Amino acid sequence: MQTVFSTVLPDVPAAAVIWLALLAVAATVVAALIVRPSRFRSELVDRISDAARPSSIDQAERARVQDRERDRYADEVAVAAARAAATAERSRTEWLTAQEEAEAAWQAYQAAEDDVRRLAAAAALPLPRTARTPAEYADRERWLHRAAMDAQWRNEITVRQLSDILGGNGWDPSRHPVEQELLLRRLVRDNLAARHRAATQREQAAWQAAERAAAAAQSLRDEAFAALHPAPEPQAELSIVGFAGPETTRELPTGSAAVDITRELTPVARGRAAVAA
Repeated sequence: MQTVFSTVLPDVPAAAVIWLALLAVAATVVAALIVRPSRFRSELVDRISDAARPSSIDQAERARVQDRERDRYADEVAVAAARAAATAERSRTEWLTAQEEAEAAWQAYQAAEDDVRRLAAAAALPLPRTARTPAEYADRERWLHRAAMDAQWRNEITVRQLSDILGGNGWDPSRHPVEQELLLRRLVRDNLAARHRAATQREQAAWQAAERAAAAAQSLRDEAFAALHPAPEPQAELSIVGFAGPETTRELPTGSAAVDITRELTPVARGRAAVAA
């Protein structure tokens, strides 16, 4: 025991001095917090902010990765935009073709309507009297058959309608040629009117498809431009709300603004305006 005491007791004064120094440092810090808390808070905020910020090497590497990803995405969107532009041009060509077909069908219908009016006015007059003989009826039948075959050759009536005329299904070959021609021209007019309605529907469908294709191409072009020229993002900042004792309350920003690029198609406009390729 004497040996132990002789070994420990000489170090007691040195330990006491160390503890007194630590107590003095703690008292100094507490006094500084009480006297000037704002200065200590400012220094603490700066140190925590510096520790929270990424290093310059990390920032440079992150920037390079983001640049590569942005370039790759911009290239993909540019390819999609080029394809969409080609589709829009093809849709526009199809729409113009359908528009020409609808116009041609309308003109053909108008010509048939004029023929019907002319023949209706002629049929209102007294018909010339002819001898009711088998030869006369045979001539009328031959005339009707020839006129029907000519109309079918001009694609004015269908093969089924021609078959009905030649077979006498709903047609009377013994009627006067003026009446037969009027009935035949009315049939042709009705067929051309139906064709014009179908051509108009095809033209409307082609126009809407061209509008959608043009809107999609424009949206992709805008997306490609936004990918190559992104908007700058605000830097997130670390702020200290207050310091009270051993606990520190910190507030972080909820997030940073980001560029949101969508492929939403613009509404299809109504009208007959030309479609931009």
